Amino acid sequence: MKRNFALIACLVSLSLASTAAELKQKTTAAFDKYVAGTEARINSELRPGGTFLYMDGLPTDAMKRSYDKLMNGEVLVEKLETRGLGLGSEVPDGMVHHWIGVIFIPGVTLGQVVPIMQDYDRRAELYKPEVTASHLISHQGNDYRFFLRLYQKRFTTAVFNTEYVTHWGQVDPQKMYSHSISTKIAEVRDSDRPDGEEWPVGEGRGYLWRLNTYWRFEEKGGGVYMQCEALSLTRDIPFGLGWLLKPLVTKIPRESLHRALGQTRTVVLENKKATSL
Repeated sequence: MKRNFALIACLVSLSLASTAAELKQKTTAAFDKYVAGTEARINSELRPGGTFLYMDGLPTDAMKRSYDKLMNGEVLVEKLETRGLGLGSEVPDGMVHHWIGVIFIPGVTLGQVVPIMQDYDRRAELYKPEVTASHLISHQGNDYRFFLRLYQKRFTTAVFNTEYVTHWGQVDPQKMYSHSISTKIAEVRDSDRPDGEEWPVGEGRGYLWRLNTYWRFEEKGGGVYMQCEALSLTRDIPFGLGWLLKPLVTKIPRESLHRALGQTRTVVLENKKATSL
């Protein structure tokens, strides 16, 4: 029975992979509204005295359990949803994926972590295998613009050329943050030729249309807590197939966030070790 289910899922997924999807204006408008509601909450948390880290907004027992897990080296990843008047993660002809992840990096300072995170030429090292190429496009003050080539292999292989604008800020000497907003996501037509022709933005198979990441860094407890809130937009699932494909589709951004945070911690600790020799 499990083999039959897996076979059905595979066949349906391959069918989905072969069909084109177009980003519609109503989908973009709904996602932008969701982003605006999410960023309103984020901006309130970044004020002095705000709930800077996700765990600090949990009930006392849950907060303690989360900190214990992080101190033991676990990667904390949870699903989020912004709700309010007219707000929700349901958008027409699309799917919103909203996750938050946190790690603790022991024995380091903000001064050791932030320069690595601001080295956009190293993003391919931090986020492999999902990022295969990266480079800084421009930099002025606290604002950066950079390029990432993203690689996905789930139902099928997909490659995206993407660009982002990032702003860095500081709440106090122990707390910093950055917001990275996608400005271009274009799928490469032939994944075997990543430097080849792209689909026009908003066309292709619809595996990724938008990707925003909101980072926070707090130095305390003998190390640095690193938090990433990831908000992405993809194509929807054909009617009647949600029960089968939604669990497969929604776990992709969760796994990517989990892997990215773990890999980032590894790179930071390796860099600390190399500089201390």
